Amino acid sequence: MNKYFCILALLLVNVVAFAQSNIFVTDSLVDQVIKGNYNPAQFLPSTIYLHPDTIVQGINANINADSLHSYLDQLNTFHNRNTASDTVSNTSGIGAARRWALSKFQEFSNHSQNRLLPAYLQFDTASCAAFRFRNILAVLPAVDTLDKAIIIIEAHIDSRCEDVCDTLCLAEGMEDNGSGTAMVLELARVMSNYSYHNTIVFMLTVGEEQGLFGGYAFMKYCMANSIPIKAVQNNDIVGGVSCGHTSSAPSCPGFADIDSTNLRIFSAGLLTSTCKAYARFVQLEYREELSPIVAVPMTIYVETNADRTGRGGDHLPFSDNGFTAIRFTAANENGNANVTDTAYHDRQHTTRDILGLDTNADNILDSFFVDFNYLKRNTVINGVAASMAGIGPVTPSFNLINDTTGLTVVLTSHTEYHQYRVSVRRHFLDYNLDLVYTMNDTLPYHIPNVKKDSIYDISVASVDTNGIESIWTIEKVATAHGNGPLGMGNYDFISSEIKSLNVNPNPSSDATTISIVANKTIQGVNNFLLINDSKGRTIHKISLNLMQGNNQINYPISSLNSGMYDVRLFINNKQTKVVKLVVEH
Repeated sequence: MNKYFCILALLLVNVVAFAQSNIFVTDSLVDQVIKGNYNPAQFLPSTIYLHPDTIVQGINANINADSLHSYLDQLNTFHNRNTASDTVSNTSGIGAARRWALSKFQEFSNHSQNRLLPAYLQFDTASCAAFRFRNILAVLPAVDTLDKAIIIIEAHIDSRCEDVCDTLCLAEGMEDNGSGTAMVLELARVMSNYSYHNTIVFMLTVGEEQGLFGGYAFMKYCMANSIPIKAVQNNDIVGGVSCGHTSSAPSCPGFADIDSTNLRIFSAGLLTSTCKAYARFVQLEYREELSPIVAVPMTIYVETNADRTGRGGDHLPFSDNGFTAIRFTAANENGNANVTDTAYHDRQHTTRDILGLDTNADNILDSFFVDFNYLKRNTVINGVAASMAGIGPVTPSFNLINDTTGLTVVLTSHTEYHQYRVSVRRHFLDYNLDLVYTMNDTLPYHIPNVKKDSIYDISVASVDTNGIESIWTIEKVATAHGNGPLGMGNYDFISSEIKSLNVNPNPSSDATTISIVANKTIQGVNNFLLINDSKGRTIHKISLNLMQGNNQINYPISSLNSGMYDVRLFINNKQTKVVKLVVEH
């Protein structure tokens, strides 16, 4: 199980603060499937869809904004989904909400050859004068049991208002966390039409607002039954686009700012964390599988911290106990949840966290606080990441040789694949993907363009015959002892905004043309070209305003000495492309 751990030193469950007991899955068949003790033939569909193109295109085409809207419409009818609220009523309270969610999972199963298996995870604990609780599960069995590790896609269904134990107030909880609940439901609906080599568990937890009780309960269930976890994708506050007067850092730039094209991923650990590695896997799969086909490009940021400052979510019970777990959260949040402050006017954790407003008094909501199209885009990103993890190859291991020739990758396990990817990150302050190279064999790979005395973070992924990567290895950190070989435009980091950067003629002695093909119009002071000499010194900086399509810049080189230069393209202050320019006089 260790290969699925984030922090290898943490092997024990924290049982001091969270005393859940009597934890079990209410359906014995579902229990055995989660444990990997089942006959896969019992759940095989009539047609097995395992090819990445089929799955990616299907998820992108079939995730539906109207479906997400409909789930939120139903969720807001339950009035209050507090963990300790009414469990008897058929129309209000957490009991009505969880029975409705279970019925939706069953409905989806009916349309996917009964392959999606609904059940509850029941557990006992003391919270807000209640003692028995239920997470809602839908389990999609893998087509084989060679790898019994499960992938968990989760969100908390419980809501709250100002008093964390108020079970009677209006607590629609639409952004927090009706948006995540709708996402998990929609992913169960669409993903159950495809097949995976890992069992997928769609889970709606309770008790998140009172202390992550539902997340801890399922984590303990997995630990007690030695169930390996490949990855956990927690979705919490994933549909709102408006910044509040307040927000929990790192978050919004200011009140009323709107952001519907960025998504944040929070994850525990530093360089040796499989959580950060999985977050970068999500980035890579978006950029390579989704960005070429989506209508609206998105940018995914891997944040430094495990969660926002002073905040937490249901991924933490897993990452705190060594499992790979990340949190998806909208770029903007409406509030920092400091409801005790009399000056707090934002929606989060209040009765104001509603779906929208009726601005013309016709009893129909017409102004929404959840952006359904933004929620759809985030749902697609989520589903594609989990799907590629569920069908992809095994993560390899490697050694990193650091000598006077630079840095060299040597594979040490899972050398059966014919292609690998090498992630090279300059040792910056953030954790996002930087440069990605392709190894087309298993021979030692000398990383190009490494500079002596610079620090690099290196990780590797296997690539199968369908072009899908494994999850990245944890990174190895090295200060280069020597310069690596020069790469003639060998970078293949993919930007969703830039298609290509070329120089022609090259070599040249008089003038050359720098061509930049942009996928969209890009303007602003943070977009520029740097021309650097072989020692890394900047010779010229050229500010850019790019139009969609081919942009050509005539660059005179008569003043440059003969030699090799880097042409580096920066978008929003981040380097996205590099090519070599050879000057011959």
